[in-house]
Amino acid sequence: MDWASVVGLVLVFVGILVGQLLEGGRLSSLLQPAAFIIVVVSTMGAVLLQSRMPVFIRGLKMLRWIVSMPEDTSRKTVQDALIWSVVARREGFLSLERYMEASKDPFIGKGLRLVIDGIDPDRLKDILDVDISFYEMEQRQAIKIWDAAGGYSPTIGILGAVLGLIHVMENLSDPSKLGSGIAVAFVATIYGVGLANLFFLPVSNKLKEVVSREVTRREMLADIFYSIAQGDSPRVVEERLSNHKQVD
Repeated sequence: MDWASVVGLVLVFVGILVGQLLEGGRLSSLLQPAAFIIVVVSTMGAVLLQSRMPVFIRGLKMLRWIVSMPEDTSRKTVQDALIWSVVARREGFLSLERYMEASKDPFIGKGLRLVIDGIDPDRLKDILDVDISFYEMEQRQAIKIWDAAGGYSPTIGILGAVLGLIHVMENLSDPSKLGSGIAVAFVATIYGVGLANLFFLPVSNKLKEVVSREVTRREMLADIFYSIAQGDSPRVVEERLSNHKQVD
């Protein structure tokens, strides 16, 4: 559980709701289904228009990382890497097969398989670098749906405000309908700007940080597999790991 995200979401709602009450307003005045539909549904439609469906779905699935971030396995990776280097040095590359079969991480399994197959170290590094680049590109494409939502929603909020004002102008002769039209106009703007700056863009930045951390971990693994494939001693592998820790 990422408590920073949970606390952040709570503070967002508390800040807006308490501020509304302190200004003497009613909480019910912020609840406008029409404005919500205009902003949220239209924003999602605009994002879908610019994205492929698999990318859009992947971006939605990544939303769970906001409150339940992927486990940071960097420390375990360091421990495992030292074991791999010692075993490979003493027993040969084929001895790593049991670690490959036991690994649940596809990237680790691929790296160990390349080492076991005796792939040239430079070629191995190139293969893993391409894999990392593809992973990063794929993940960042999915994250872009939240960037896009943050860009579209304020404008769509203004569109909702205009629609509300049109409703007001159409009912100038009926004062009883003026209040609802004006409410939709202003609340749609609040929804558009608020969702962009308090949810969509923060979510995007959080997901970028998660992906960057995973890319760094994979780059460290690629460096480890390169070192093992070269036949470096465990001491050299440990030094490489220390360099990555300093960079982090």
